Amino acid sequence: MRIAVLTDTVGWQGEALRAAFDRRGIEVAFVSLRQCRFDTRAPQGLCLPDFEDCLPDGVFVRQVAGGTLEQVVLRLDVLHALQSAGVLVYNNARVIECTVDKAMTSWLLHRAGLPTPVTWAAESDSGARDWLGAQRADCHEAVAKPLFGSQGKGLRRVGATPDTPRAEEFGGVLYLQQFLPPADDLYRSWRVFVIDDRAVAAMQRSTTDWISNVAQGAHCTAVEPVGELADLAVAAGRAVESAYAGVDIMQGTSGAWQVIEVNGIPAWQGLQSVSAVNIADELVASFIARC
Repeated sequence: MRIAVLTDTVGWQGEALRAAFDRRGIEVAFVSLRQCRFDTRAPQGLCLPDFEDCLPDGVFVRQVAGGTLEQVVLRLDVLHALQSAGVLVYNNARVIECTVDKAMTSWLLHRAGLPTPVTWAAESDSGARDWLGAQRADCHEAVAKPLFGSQGKGLRRVGATPDTPRAEEFGGVLYLQQFLPPADDLYRSWRVFVIDDRAVAAMQRSTTDWISNVAQGAHCTAVEPVGELADLAVAAGRAVESAYAGVDIMQGTSGAWQVIEVNGIPAWQGLQSVSAVNIADELVASFIARC
């Protein structure tokens, strides 16, 4: 088998995947989507570094770097073309498009009937004022998030005061979600790692700050991926049709679970630090089975 891992930076996750493939006697090449190209002189009309003569049997997508609209579209086009040419793309371009876009993720969760916070997304500042006014009237705060953000970066908590964010501050699009207050003085969220409709690992993230991402310094504690927490995470992965996903879940003051986000290119270094399951091995086993 000839396998490509698509990433600009190998990093901890890339090395974990390399080791998992090595244990199975499979060599991988790390390829940047920036360097892939369409070229109709080639037999497949598509060229990847280290795979000039023939396409890989499968590609594991670890990163789709940001850029201009044109650059991002071209990189996703490469993934679509690979899949059309019969190459396994893990996760595929459609899953990545749906999960990198928080508005689409929220809509898919809502359409699937899964519990998720009340959400509003549009390009209208006046519409945002009206929506936030209705939330304040019901004694709810809100969170403004970048549509394509990750790792808790760029989040803005919108409280009881009429402090309305503007679309131009968030790339022209406002994504607003009802804030879930904690039951006590600790803010908690849960990350469940789902592979092939199985919850394989989970952790609780806790912090005194309202942003409970590992990248923002939250403390990780392992939890069993079982019961309602696991069932909800698996259902969320199915809603976006992912082969694997990192599902973020929170509890409201009532204790009811709610899906916040589904990550189609999830990192797992923080989760691995508290999990007995080798997540890279689980991913590679799933990948090879699909190949």
